[in-house]
Amino acid sequence: MNRISLTLMLAASLAATIGCSSKNYVRQQTTPLINKTNELDDLTAKNSKDIKDVDARAQAGIQGVQAKAAEVDQKAQAAGKQADEAQTLANNATTRVDTLTNAVVNLDNYRSVADTSVLFGFNKDNLTKEAKEELDQLATNVSSTKGYIITVEGATDSTGPSDYNYDLSQRRANAVIQYLAAEKQIPAHKIYLIGLGKDKPVETNKTADGRKKNRRVDVHLMTNTTGTAPAQAPTTAPAPTANNNPPSSM
Repeated sequence: MNRISLTLMLAASLAATIGCSSKNYVRQQTTPLINKTNELDDLTAKNSKDIKDVDARAQAGIQGVQAKAAEVDQKAQAAGKQADEAQTLANNATTRVDTLTNAVVNLDNYRSVADTSVLFGFNKDNLTKEAKEELDQLATNVSSTKGYIITVEGATDSTGPSDYNYDLSQRRANAVIQYLAAEKQIPAHKIYLIGLGKDKPVETNKTADGRKKNRRVDVHLMTNTTGTAPAQAPTTAPAPTANNNPPSSM
């Protein structure tokens, strides 16, 4: 029995030794693989991060280029708009010169019968009570005047931009024309409109009183010796007398 027991003990000890050796062998073989796998995972994560960083920078660059292109396009559109506005102003100036030239054709053959000037408030184009009374007085001479014409010259002071002042001067002149046509039955073809803007001041624009006198419309009743009227100048359509524009000129 002692021999058998010893044999069993030796067998168990041998089996335990073999088992430990197997585990050590397996551990030695798998540890490098596990470490390599971990290194690959770390490298993959780093590559993914680098790719995301590059993509973010690329997207930012693309957006920056698009924003710059949009800005350049806006500047180009603004420049084109300014060029169109400049051309419009030039065309308007040319039209005003042509209109003024046509309006004074043959006026050397006319002499003045009656004259009056009506004044307007700051940035206003509506007739005051005093202005209507002045026009009423002038109109009393029309029925006794043969071969007559009436010239209406709208004006402003020097406050505000020139283009706006030309428009305001014509609106003031139109207010006079509407009153003469509607209230005094003077035919429209007998009336000649000239919008002078701020180009023909009668007083200095450096004082309040001078500017007040320059906010006016000069009306001239004229007659000639032949009884024929000069060539009719083109006139703008009468504008509403109520002024709704912001006060930018006088």
